[in-house]
Amino acid sequence: MVLAPEDQDKLRVPVVEETMAIERREVETDRVRVRTVVDAENVLVEEQLRVGRLEVVQVAVDREVAEAPAPYREGDTLVIPVVEERLVIEKRLFVVEELRVTSSSQNEAVSIPVSLRRTRVIVERDDQDQPAAGSN
Repeated sequence: MVLAPEDQDKLRVPVVEETMAIERREVETDRVRVRTVVDAENVLVEEQLRVGRLEVVQVAVDREVAEAPAPYREGDTLVIPVVEERLVIEKRLFVVEELRVTSSSQNEAVSIPVSLRRTRVIVERDDQDQPAAGSN
């Protein structure tokens, strides 16, 4: 490069700037296979159940009343009066029978077999050189 005589006293220094660019890319470093297994465990569930029973007894009464009585309780027994009208020179009500409904219950132990299932997860390292078992 030849400089003109007026430019010979001047020295030019170029300014250089470096820049950097960062790139990211995915690189597969390892593989894993995840599968689930369901284990079943048979257990016997034991519990108390309450069993209820009703006993219905018809009792003949044949008692005159002024009006139809309402059902009532005697201890554990519900008494339901049954009435009829009879014609006797005048009309009167008679309780002809009562239904006596007694309620009772008892606890009874029961055992019921049930199957409980639990899912387990298995994670295995997969070699890149070998194809996964069962894959096509």
